[in-house]
Amino acid sequence: MFDYHIHSDFSADCETPMEKTIEQAMKIGVEELCFTEHIDYEYPDESIVFEFNLDRYDKKIKEMQEAYGEQVRIKKGIEIGVQPHLLSRYESLMQKEVFDFVICSMHTTEKKDLHSGNFYKNYTIDEAFQLYYEELLYCVKNYKDFDVLGHVDLVKRYTKEKSSKDFHDILTEIFKEIIPQGKGIEWNTSGVRHGMKSAMPSIDIVKLYKECGGEIITIGSDSHVDSTLAYHYKDTLESLQSIGFDYVTTFSDRKPEFHLIQNLK
Repeated sequence: MFDYHIHSDFSADCETPMEKTIEQAMKIGVEELCFTEHIDYEYPDESIVFEFNLDRYDKKIKEMQEAYGEQVRIKKGIEIGVQPHLLSRYESLMQKEVFDFVICSMHTTEKKDLHSGNFYKNYTIDEAFQLYYEELLYCVKNYKDFDVLGHVDLVKRYTKEKSSKDFHDILTEIFKEIIPQGKGIEWNTSGVRHGMKSAMPSIDIVKLYKECGGEIITIGSDSHVDSTLAYHYKDTLESLQSIGFDYVTTFSDRKPEFHLIQNLK
């Protein structure tokens, strides 16, 4: 098993120490995990700051690799929360830091956070979704230093309203931008945990990604507590195989490594 989206107490919205998650990984048979702590510059909620000490993070990862490396492979990742006006700042970050894996996520639109619901107030649901995907498209056209897009349709999670559109046209643009550059998407299983019908993105979007030629796909639980590590993993493998994927991807030093799904069950 692999889990490529995990948070620890380095992330502002998590209190779980790395040791606890790693011990859970060994208990349930996770072979490799990647901590992907939050950096969301200028997150529009003054009550929370999604930044942390990167030197201390690097030191902690190395300590965990030394302590637990014979039992489970531990990778150093990051989840960046892009906004159109912050792309140069993330470029500077990547020039200074070294990671095994980088998730590019978008947790805001028009400088408003999705989580509180404030973003949706002045738009119809179709307008809100369109704006979200337009900002994401802008970001992937103008920022390249990442490995996969995180929970591509996160905009769906924070509203009970359903859109009348599938937005496959703009999603196709997004995928045709990232796929030739050797970038992929994650299938974030927290969607199921939060009451959605599937992991994020929804199955139709994962199928669209495959139809566009996408092959790089990681599985991540987006765990903030140890008990949800590798959540819905086997079901996700089966779904990927039914869609036509043969491999799940992991990363070392920003380079993809492919694992045959039929050998993982």
